[in-house]
Amino acid sequence: MIANTAASAPLPGQNAQGSDAHDSVSSGEIAVGVIIGRTSEFFDFFVYAIASIVVFPKLVFPYVDALTGTLYSFAIFALAFIARPLGTTIFMAVDRAYGRGAKLTIALFMLGTSTVAVAFLPGYQSIGDASAILLSVLRIGQGLALGGTWDGLASLLALNVPDKRRGWYAMIPQLGAPLGLMVASALFAFFITTLSAGDFLDWGWRYPFFVAFAINVVALFARLRIVVTPEYSELFGSRDLEPEPVARTLQVEGRNVVIGTFAPLASFALFHMVTVFPLSWVFLFTQDSPGQFLIIEMVAAAFGVVAIIASGPIADRIGRRTLLGASAVAIAAFSGFAPQLLDAGGVGEAAFMLLGFVLLGISFGQSSGSVASNFSPAHRYTASALTSDFAWLFGAGFAPLVALFLASRFGLLSVGAYLLSGAACTLLALILSRRLDRA
Repeated sequence: MIANTAASAPLPGQNAQGSDAHDSVSSGEIAVGVIIGRTSEFFDFFVYAIASIVVFPKLVFPYVDALTGTLYSFAIFALAFIARPLGTTIFMAVDRAYGRGAKLTIALFMLGTSTVAVAFLPGYQSIGDASAILLSVLRIGQGLALGGTWDGLASLLALNVPDKRRGWYAMIPQLGAPLGLMVASALFAFFITTLSAGDFLDWGWRYPFFVAFAINVVALFARLRIVVTPEYSELFGSRDLEPEPVARTLQVEGRNVVIGTFAPLASFALFHMVTVFPLSWVFLFTQDSPGQFLIIEMVAAAFGVVAIIASGPIADRIGRRTLLGASAVAIAAFSGFAPQLLDAGGVGEAAFMLLGFVLLGISFGQSSGSVASNFSPAHRYTASALTSDFAWLFGAGFAPLVALFLASRFGLLSVGAYLLSGAACTLLALILSRRLDRA
């Protein structure tokens, strides 16, 4: 099922045979739009995630110990993933009524406003428990907005490429994750290492949220430049990438949405195991500087970029389903020993991050939109958005909270068991998918 192909339609600037000289330019425009959009979204994601570890426990929950404060902070962190499917439902209605351009404009401004408002968040010392309530509201606002940022470009790209290059183009949207992490980590590392602890907690941490708003504005205009042009509007329509009601889509495509949600669960669980959780463990349970660890994260993320790119030709050679299955087995093996490296000092931390990001890049590079071509044409656009929402919710939304709770109570070995469960879910989903293909 995952490896099924769809017939290609000519891109803007192509003739019916796809031989126009502007073909590569049009493909490049889609790719650039996808990368810019995903990088801006992941930058927002990581700015908030890092602040959830190094800022919010002290700013919003100073009345509890550091571990409890971080667990509270991770609980609020998860709210965006819960709200995201609701945001998709709301913004699909906006899309049907007012168009994709209006949907993206409202969603990205809502995302930017919710993000930049966090920069002005008063602490517990100023407004008491209202600080946590306000942070929760803003986090829900981010989640609702993220549900509206689905522009269909990733699906459009995947459905308009040669069969033998499908893996290569499938990895392009995934590059936004390590790129967003590198920029967010660099900003926080700079402020943490150059400011005093007092200045950082007072005002230094707020600047990355202002940068996030600026990046959102740039991303908005870059994406609108593509999706609202007549040529791309016509192509979206010809590929049936038009919004449909969520309830009707789930009724028709529920089976494929479920498979698409759980097929990449191993890589989505690993995603937070090497991006968010390690920083919380190092910050709470070691003497290492968070600024130093953020630099390690930046370097490891660069290896992740290379691994994501490498996943393209590998998937085109052996198949996306095979790569996802092999990656799940590798993640299962990784879960058996790697988490303990976080207690092995700087060398162990670096080894964990480098190994983790290489494995993440190979698996995550092919984890998104793996069943998009199997959705019925009329429901492909909405079903792809919902699949992404649910995959992030079940695969990653609660991962930092669960991992930190388990590790603090039962040790790092329990984190490996949690990661192993994600690998098992992926393998089961792939087996089910294969059986349904044969039915």
